[in-house]
Amino acid sequence: MATTTERPAIDPLDYLAIDALLDDEEKAIRDTVREFVRSNVLDEVGDWFERGVFPRELITELGKLGLLGMHLDGHGLPGASSVAYGLTCLELEAGDAGVRSAVSVQGSLAMFPIWKWGSEEQKERWLPPMHTGEVVGCFGLTEPDAGSDPASMRTHARRDGSDWILNGAKMWITNGTIADIAIVWARTDDSAIRGFIVEKGMPGFSAPEIHKKLSLRASVTSELVLQDVRVPDDNALPGATTLRGPLSCLNEARFGIVFGSVGSARACFECALDYARERIVFGKPIAGYQLTQAKLAEMALEINRATLVALHLGRMKDDSLGKMGNVRGAIEVARSARTILGANGVTLEYPVIRHVNNLESVLTYEGTHEIHTLVVGQALTGENAFR
Repeated sequence: MATTTERPAIDPLDYLAIDALLDDEEKAIRDTVREFVRSNVLDEVGDWFERGVFPRELITELGKLGLLGMHLDGHGLPGASSVAYGLTCLELEAGDAGVRSAVSVQGSLAMFPIWKWGSEEQKERWLPPMHTGEVVGCFGLTEPDAGSDPASMRTHARRDGSDWILNGAKMWITNGTIADIAIVWARTDDSAIRGFIVEKGMPGFSAPEIHKKLSLRASVTSELVLQDVRVPDDNALPGATTLRGPLSCLNEARFGIVFGSVGSARACFECALDYARERIVFGKPIAGYQLTQAKLAEMALEINRATLVALHLGRMKDDSLGKMGNVRGAIEVARSARTILGANGVTLEYPVIRHVNNLESVLTYEGTHEIHTLVVGQALTGENAFR
């Protein structure tokens, strides 16, 4: 007599069983970060978002877990795999993009340039305390009049004996006000682009916080103001003299966004799915109506597609196309989730509107959606459409 084997039950949050593609170490790191977010972020982040604050002590706690600069090696750094780092970003952003941004900026934008372009002395001095969260860093490239075109930066560095004198301003700097050091990029008299480690407390350097944001509110966003700031030559990154320096840092940060945006989408989908099962309209859960099921099916499709793209790019460590597609998909998932929650979707009692607002910033930073379309377009056609 023939027997039939029952198909395993489908996990709505892992419809394609992508979890089976991860190794044990990747799963262990993912689960550790997920539990940290549940225990230390989810209960408080709505209040942080509403008040527009980010607790500095959270960076110390993230440092204790070894998450800061985790994908770098040497100098006491873990050297975790790209996928493990990506999964960390996914779980952190499932909590809030502001938390993931703090980790991305610390590891990919502040530690990475020292690790990649710094001297051995700079690496030994700064990387260990940045890994533990004792020292917080930020990254100063974007200016009020130079966003997508960093080559037009006005921040200037001139030689003065054995020192450099920096003048200029940077804008939209995550972690700026709470940072102990800033990696500031400036143009020199010989038209080189140099990176400098500017330390908190140097005369002429300030980092006023930017307020009245409606996105990434659980994150510190600042200006950097440099007025005749004297920086010793020992604080100049010796390995970077062109735009390749800062752009390589953005490449590192974009990788975290490829995974992180999936975390925002998953959090919105999970909330919408739970809500649809519980919300009774006309005598039955709204999960039983065709329009709601169509929305949930499209959301599940987008999340699984984005997760597979992120995982594949993590194995390849190549991320330009991924940031463009995954963030756009996450925004659509978040907006669809908002409609399922109805009026509840615009309150901070649920996480959806917070993710919706945050993703509008994620769409722009580390390269706008429009810039990425030109990057991909140039790769496809061989033609430069930037100018």
